[in-house]
Amino acid sequence: QVPLVESEGGSVQAGGSLRLSCTASGYPFSRYCMAWFRQAPGKEREGVAEIDADGTPLYANFAKGRFTISKDDAKSTLFLEMSSLKPEDSATYTCAAGNSMFCRFHPSDFGAWGQGTQVTVYS
Repeated sequence: QVPLVESEGGSVQAGGSLRLSCTASGYPFSRYCMAWFRQAPGKEREGVAEIDADGTPLYANFAKGRFTISKDDAKSTLFLEMSSLKPEDSATYTCAAGNSMFCRFHPSDFGAWGQGTQVTVYS
């Protein structure tokens, strides 16, 4: 099990920005894909953004143009920059470590999950 430690989320007004981070300890970070998922109360978990080992990102449609996923291999840290936030972006955001270099938003592609961090966007 890969220890994934996420930063605290937060509460932000609609239209604002927030940055999440996720640090992986003792994990060959640069060799595997990483991703962010989210789950709102009463809804299914959904993929937000993923980044392959080579740095290629993939975004869910709702995230395109507003969210940016990136990583710092040297620091084994994954980031999610969120801007133009909407109340419907409120959810628990969780980072996940992939089982291979390339992955998509299939939960089976990921072998470890963070504890989740709450993001609340108020209007």
